[in-house]
Amino acid sequence: MLAAGVLFAVQNPQPVALDLLVIDLAPRSLALWLLATLALGGLLGLLASSIIILRLRGNLLLARRKLENCKVELDRLRVAGLKDGD
Repeated sequence: MLAAGVLFAVQNPQPVALDLLVIDLAPRSLALWLLATLALGGLLGLLASSIIILRLRGNLLLARRKLENCKVELDRLRVAGLKDGD
């Protein structure tokens, strides 16, 4: 994969200027722009997935707390049922 990246960079050395509507970026090689885009996309993907993971962990924590409360209540009801049955 690295060899393919090096080959792409060697075969595409022409400078490309980017116009991002509000800012004009200086001309750089096409390979550099594509590498920067890949890195930015990877970082944004990590950020988005980490937000989802944190939300899911919070939901899991709440579910575990509810389960523990239900277990405690069930034990209390069982003990109360045994006392009434005597």
